Amino acid sequence: VQLVESGGGLVQPGGALRLSCLASRLAFSDYEMKWYRQAPGKVRELVASIRTAGRRSDYADSVKGRFTISRDNAKNMVFLQMNSLKPEDTAVYFCNAVWGPYDYWGQGTQVTVSS
Repeated sequence: VQLVESGGGLVQPGGALRLSCLASRLAFSDYEMKWYRQAPGKVRELVASIRTAGRRSDYADSVKGRFTISRDNAKNMVFLQMNSLKPEDTAVYFCNAVWGPYDYWGQGTQVTVSS
């Protein structure tokens, strides 16, 4: 199983980024997909999650109204659209796939919000 994130980078406050995660060698549509982030010196936190069919998503309070999670089961991909970015959104963002006892992680992509 492999999860590969992309789309991170440096962006100014108020800007936007779209993160992507491509999953391979798993039954993608069976997995709940999540995005986590970890800032330096802080614990990893759940940012957003989306159920298997994509009909339900949940968000951390800190990103509600600014971030949108979506998935394309035909392409084995999950996305995180991040708008109105703030310096406190700076972190490494990780893609996570969960189904029962199965729990897989990507290597992460760095997002830096700075002027």
